[in-house]
Amino acid sequence: MMQNMKMLKQMQQVQTRMAKVQAELEREQVEASAGGGAVKAVVNGQQRVISLTIDPDVTGDIDMLQDLVVAAMNEALDRSRELAATRMQAVAAGLGLPPGLM
Repeated sequence: MMQNMKMLKQMQQVQTRMAKVQAELEREQVEASAGGGAVKAVVNGQQRVISLTIDPDVTGDIDMLQDLVVAAMNEALDRSRELAATRMQAVAAGLGLPPGLM
């Protein structure tokens, strides 16, 4: 019975820490660029797009611009997911769970 109570308390602590990490991730921002900085994307730790900046010099070639936007957005989203995974893994480390479970 004591073991169950201890485990329940640990799970409540983990839930509290996860909620804190989620709130922090909402405020964290990562940036990625493509085309030597011609297109810059900023995304928060919850994979929400914050901003997209396009250098006016690349607006003449719409095909290239589309490719650069996609590349910058994908890179920013990848970085955001990596940030979130790192933060959540830190929460899970205290539980002794295998990596990748959370």
